Amino acid sequence: MRVFVTGASGYIGRRLVQKLAEEGHDIIMILRNPGAVNGITNKANVLIGDIFNRETLLKGMNDCDWVFHLAAYAKPTSLDRDLPYRTNVDGTKNVIEAAVNAGVKKVVITSTAGTMGFSKDSIPVDEETNKNLLYHTEYERTKHLAEEIAISSATPSTSICIVNPTRVFGPGKLSKSNSMTRIIKLYGKGIWRIIPGDGDSIGNYAFIDDVVTGHIQAAKCGRSGERYILGGENLSFLELFESIGEAYGIKRKMYFVSRENLKRIASMSGKVSRLFGRPALISDNWIDKYLQNWILSSNKAIKEIAYRITPIDEALGITVDWIKSGRHRNGE
Repeated sequence: MRVFVTGASGYIGRRLVQKLAEEGHDIIMILRNPGAVNGITNKANVLIGDIFNRETLLKGMNDCDWVFHLAAYAKPTSLDRDLPYRTNVDGTKNVIEAAVNAGVKKVVITSTAGTMGFSKDSIPVDEETNKNLLYHTEYERTKHLAEEIAISSATPSTSICIVNPTRVFGPGKLSKSNSMTRIIKLYGKGIWRIIPGDGDSIGNYAFIDDVVTGHIQAAKCGRSGERYILGGENLSFLELFESIGEAYGIKRKMYFVSRENLKRIASMSGKVSRLFGRPALISDNWIDKYLQNWILSSNKAIKEIAYRITPIDEALGITVDWIKSGRHRNGE
């Protein structure tokens, strides 16, 4: 297949390009900075540009069979309040319009499981559980709007589906979007000792290899207009750090940080942000989000696109071995 990829310099995007190259696909990546993907593959063509340039997008998608749209603004905060909307909504619209005009057969939009909403009464959430949500963050809100555009833009000749990864971890670029793996690394070094809240909040943790394969499976057999949660196992913070410790063979003494103290940290981060003119590392709404229960089901993806979940112990073992090998220093 001839494949066009946005967001190839990101955590998931880099791994996806590597997997597509291994499978022998012809790949075109659109990048503002070609140097950002040095070494990931010599089997991909680089098109210099971004998702705001419609002519460049159309040119790059010419004769393409698939488009994977992963480029997004995913940081907790932005000094430019319009940037998340421009990137996540307008950018997605540009990508889809170019794909339709170029006659692309399949478009896979990477969203987030955050658009599904959190769990109520410990009931697992799926693609149809929560309707008319009030979103915690601007990231979730703009990704939801992008999903609406994607679903309404499919045509008989251009099929569009959406994948919704949960909290992704595993080998790969240790970027801000790979924060979970960074935490795993810091735990191993004895630096990360924090458990948010009382440790009982549940999240869903997906292994990067599963998520990448899920993207490709969605391109092969995902139904147009459908969303697919690409997740893993549901674990409380206590269970997660116990599993990380077992993967290292180390049991660290951990310290609980209350919601109130987390909010104080967010307040200080906001003050530092305003003082130095850079986005805050954390915000109140992100704290509120992560202290909810996010119990998610990937059953639809398992049934419809043959999605597979690697057991958490196996996935953490692979991740810890990769960290110990030192390959993370090269973003491998």
